[in-house]
Amino acid sequence: MAAAHDALSVRQYGASPGSHAHDHFQILLGLEGVLELEVDGRGWRVGTGEGMVIAPGLRHDFESVGGAQCLVLDSSDTGWASLDRCAPLPQALPLARYLASACSTGLARARLLGPALLLEAWAPSAAPTRFRRAIDWQGLQAWALKAADERLSVADLATRTHLSPAQFTERCRQEIGLSPMAWLRSLRLDRARHLRAQGLPVAEVARRCGYHSPSALTAALRKQDHPTPLNADD
Repeated sequence: MAAAHDALSVRQYGASPGSHAHDHFQILLGLEGVLELEVDGRGWRVGTGEGMVIAPGLRHDFESVGGAQCLVLDSSDTGWASLDRCAPLPQALPLARYLASACSTGLARARLLGPALLLEAWAPSAAPTRFRRAIDWQGLQAWALKAADERLSVADLATRTHLSPAQFTERCRQEIGLSPMAWLRSLRLDRARHLRAQGLPVAEVARRCGYHSPSALTAALRKQDHPTPLNADD
């Protein structure tokens, strides 16, 4: 589970605002451009697919001449204390881009699980993952939402990514932390909440989000808000 004070955001960096410090860990993962930092008097660089852990209390300053975009995690999880301060993380870049998209679209479940997934991806004990084909999670998400009124299967999602259903399922669990159908369900329910907040009737929202009736959608939303606890023997 994410720490109580974990917060994910996407930030744009440019001219230096002056040095400052935090009482929590701040984790940066480069999405675009190059960010130059000075942390506790030492210079560092965060490019695309590179990460930086800034420990609590360390004064730091940053600047990006050409502009840089980073996924930023503010965390009170002490698990970050034992990890490399600065590291290349190409295996975490697809996850970071997916979480950046979740920040902009309000996917609550992804933002909740994101801090723990980033910590796992950063851990030096994690075996490096090598895939021949990167999954464009942001593009897949956009496509799945456009096809929200269709009964998509794992095979449909896998075909879209040019992978077998088994390969796609493994990649989804490793990179997103959810099964394919749980990921798809989370997308559709977050989309349903967004449409309801705009004032659309429940019946119309159900139709647009792939639910056969308003009651089915209402039950799914209620189940997401109040998940059934697992039994000890499960």
